[in-house]
Amino acid sequence: MISVVEAEVRKRLGGLPAAVEILRRLDVAGIVDERCPVRSDADLTHGQVIEVLIANRLTSPMPLQRVGDWASAWAVEETFGVEAELLNDDRLARALDAVAPHLAEISGTVAATAISGFGIDVAKIHWDMTSMSMSGAYPEPDQDPAFPQIKHGHPKDRRFDLKQVQAGIAVAGDGGIPVFSKVFDGGAAEVSQVVDTMKALKEIAGPRRFLMVADSKLVSWANVTALCAAEVDFTAPLPAARVADGFYAGLDLDAARIVDHVPARAKNSPADRRDVYRVLEDTVTLAGPRKKDTPVTLRRVLVHSTGNAAGQQQARDKHLAKAAAELDKLAAGAGGRYYNTSEKISARAGVIAKTRRVAKVLHTITGTHPDTGKPTFTWWFDTEALTAETAADGWYALVAPLPAPGGQTRAAEQILLDYKCQSGVERRYADFKGPLAVTPVFVQKNSRVAALIQVICLALLVFCLIEREVRRALGGDGKMAGLYPDSRRVAPTARIILYTLSILELRIGNIMDPPTVVFARGIHVHLLELLGIEVIQPRWTHT
Repeated sequence: MISVVEAEVRKRLGGLPAAVEILRRLDVAGIVDERCPVRSDADLTHGQVIEVLIANRLTSPMPLQRVGDWASAWAVEETFGVEAELLNDDRLARALDAVAPHLAEISGTVAATAISGFGIDVAKIHWDMTSMSMSGAYPEPDQDPAFPQIKHGHPKDRRFDLKQVQAGIAVAGDGGIPVFSKVFDGGAAEVSQVVDTMKALKEIAGPRRFLMVADSKLVSWANVTALCAAEVDFTAPLPAARVADGFYAGLDLDAARIVDHVPARAKNSPADRRDVYRVLEDTVTLAGPRKKDTPVTLRRVLVHSTGNAAGQQQARDKHLAKAAAELDKLAAGAGGRYYNTSEKISARAGVIAKTRRVAKVLHTITGTHPDTGKPTFTWWFDTEALTAETAADGWYALVAPLPAPGGQTRAAEQILLDYKCQSGVERRYADFKGPLAVTPVFVQKNSRVAALIQVICLALLVFCLIEREVRRALGGDGKMAGLYPDSRRVAPTARIILYTLSILELRIGNIMDPPTVVFARGIHVHLLELLGIEVIQPRWTHT
């Protein structure tokens, strides 16, 4: 008997075709190569390397090492035309070094291409910043001063022991597409970045007037003055420090108008269990830091949320219960071994009041026992102060510019709805640090750190465009079945799209048997068709 053994080579294809299609339409390689040319005899251009790094982030995000091994196992050569052995650490580093001085130009040009090529509406843009902690010393003398510095700041993850770098992302209200991104120093104050960001967004939006939605860091005299002068609409929450004590408690909830808004998370909940939003409106004036500064008056939309009120009441009850238990224990131990002086008792009561957040409603008296002479301790909560706090539950304020003479006025309800969409930029940060795995970052130079984060921002743009294109192609409610085992209809996210495509394989043939895609399920063909990819072709080419 004669046995014949045939070797079949297969490579993972996954979401590479989707990445190739979006990158081709964005012309990322062409934009990079125009600004960062290489020698005519070079094996790879910087644009090709950057595109491969973007694809790596989309399909198999890992620390920046062994990218060549990933490319060997995946069909990178067949889709991008890049040989795996060329993707060594030195070549990746040289590409990052090349693009680092041109990050603003590259990201701006790619964003402009996305806006025009994909028809993204930038009438409303949401802005926010986040921090990324870095493991390493990063001595200041060793860092290039021309690029964002890795230093200590105010980390969002509370890792105060680590240095950090920050990134800012602005996403369009149309599909949450990131149309602007920038890397900042680890110690940069967010409030100081608003004006420059506004100017950059104004260039992106063009001659049209756009709305900038941000968090409370936007609200400073300098920022709102610059925004009003530039005729840029904005919406942001008013910091609590700018609201007088007792103001919210004096508001008339019955006079507030109910807003027709149902959060996405509550659409399937009974009507009587949904949060109810109400709004009132007045004005607030911000004074400048100097006497000669002209005060600026803004619209103030006062919002009440029953969900926020319930959450604040629940948190207060928890704090009061824990504080009461600890204060009772302190009172029982007054004059004992550990709390044998009034100073120790007062110090401990102060710690309890601060950690349990009851300082505004707590009254204490430290005295002396008439018989024993030992210190005593009594305490109580101020019921009037608690009533005032309860009356203020659920209220917060948003600010917006006063309407221009003869201009169109946004209703207070619309200002709230615009702000509620701020969760879109927060969701993109979840993608930024989740599926695209912004950390860990194994890069030594701060210039390369900035370049790599910008590459990940470009990967986020591709990630979001994949999601947007699939939903637009679906039409209607943008939902489809087949993505989950129970076949329920859902609006596909980029995460589930790339996960579903991840099992695609490319069977490598020979001259007589060209490479063919191995489809495991019909949903794979459907997703590629929704992205405009011709699945009947035996191979994808990308130039």
